[in-house]
Amino acid sequence: MSQDFSFTPFPDLETKRLWLRQATQEDTEAVFAVFSDPKVTRFHDLDTFTHLDEAIGVIERWVRSFENGRRIRWGIARKQDNYLIGSCGFRWDEEVNAAVVGYELASEFWRQGIMSEALHAILQYGFGRRGMQFVIAEIMLENVASRSLLEKLGFQSRGVLKERGFWKGEHHDLEQFKLTRSEFTAV
Repeated sequence: MSQDFSFTPFPDLETKRLWLRQATQEDTEAVFAVFSDPKVTRFHDLDTFTHLDEAIGVIERWVRSFENGRRIRWGIARKQDNYLIGSCGFRWDEEVNAAVVGYELASEFWRQGIMSEALHAILQYGFGRRGMQFVIAEIMLENVASRSLLEKLGFQSRGVLKERGFWKGEHHDLEQFKLTRSEFTAV
C-alpha cells in the first residue's frame, strides 16, 4: 500500500532542548559551519565544504526534496537561540512504507545526547504520525559513535554490505541497521 509522504506545511518538532524545523537560507552560515568541519564530513557522503555556496545548495536540495515528497530533512536548532547545529531526516521508500535515516551534528555538540534526542523525536513522528513500518540506517564501519547511537535507539545490525557506498572517489563497506515500529515502541 503506497502512502503519500508529501507534507504541507513542514512538520516542526520540539524536544526538551531542540527545535526541529525546516532550514532556510538564513541558516546558510550555520549549515556551512557544520559541513566545513572535516570531523563532521569524515563519514559523510559530502565533501568538506569550502564555500558558502555549497551550504546554499544543500539547503535548496532539502527544500526541493521535501516539496516533492521524497525526503524530509529537519534542521536541528537549539531552543535557546534557534541556531542550527545539525540536521536529520528521512528518505522515503513508499513501496515498503519505510525510510532511510541520515543525520549529522556540529562536532562541538557531540556526546551531549543531542542527536539521540533529535532522532527519537523524528522516529516518533515517522512511526506515529506517518505510520512507517521500519527505518534503515547505513553507516561506515569506522563510525563507532554512530553505531552506539543507533544501538541506544534500538536499531539492530543486519550485517555489513560490501562496497555499498561510493563517495569521495572510493567504495565503502557499510553496516546496515534496522528499527521496526514494534521495536521502537518497545524501547
